[in-house]
Amino acid sequence: MSDTATPDNTLAQPAHAASAVRLSQRDIDATMKARLATLQTPELRDEYGQQGSFLYIEDFLPRDYTERLIAAVHDVTPSVNRNYLPGHKAGGSVSRHTLDKLAPFIADLYRSEALIKWLEAITGDKLQLSPADDPHAYALYFYTRPGDHIGWHYDTSYYEGRRYTLLLGVIDDSSCALDYELHTKNPAVPDEPGSVRYPPGAFVFFDGDKLRHRVTPLGENEMRVSLTFEYVTNPNMKPFKRFISNMKDSIAYFGFGQVFRRKGGENGRA
Repeated sequence: MSDTATPDNTLAQPAHAASAVRLSQRDIDATMKARLATLQTPELRDEYGQQGSFLYIEDFLPRDYTERLIAAVHDVTPSVNRNYLPGHKAGGSVSRHTLDKLAPFIADLYRSEALIKWLEAITGDKLQLSPADDPHAYALYFYTRPGDHIGWHYDTSYYEGRRYTLLLGVIDDSSCALDYELHTKNPAVPDEPGSVRYPPGAFVFFDGDKLRHRVTPLGENEMRVSLTFEYVTNPNMKPFKRFISNMKDSIAYFGFGQVFRRKGGENGRA
């Protein structure tokens, strides 16, 4: 069940002035390169491996970029598609197709060459952008009504290669937590539970097929919005798996209009 509506009147306000001027891709790459150069990449790479392909960094994005993401939330709020799956999830989503039109900074950040190269250094994999018709490539997820949540799951890859999930905190005026279990796919290592509440600008990164995770329910008078980037090692997908993926995305996230749209539509770069 889904509906498209403004999820919370507190979001229906003018966007921050930071969103008024679009940065060039070169500027974004330069800023991200400078920020990433301050991180202890070898240590973080080791931590990622020791945790079974999982990494959390509390202070990741430059403050200006976090402000731009918050502004993007206000810009896209009227386009949120709400969904409810009994026993599994409730919340709202905005797909990459809508973000391309209303919040292009998100698409530009997703494509940052500096960011992708740094993620490759962490994973040891050659990463590619998700295909242009994948609504999950970059998307905003809204928790704005009491009880909004998502139950235990993996970010299962229907692609022929691996799919990596990058989460960025945008708004977190909530008691929600990202609960997770490490090493569940490795019988040689005991499962290890954990939990984080990632604030605006924070970073969570993991192999979608390896991390079992959930978001705990939203409380009264709370709000939480996060941004997801998905990168793949092989953008090919078999037709039957594509159908399954599209149906899941239509019902559970973005609605049929966003998922089953004409291929190669506006801003359909990959």
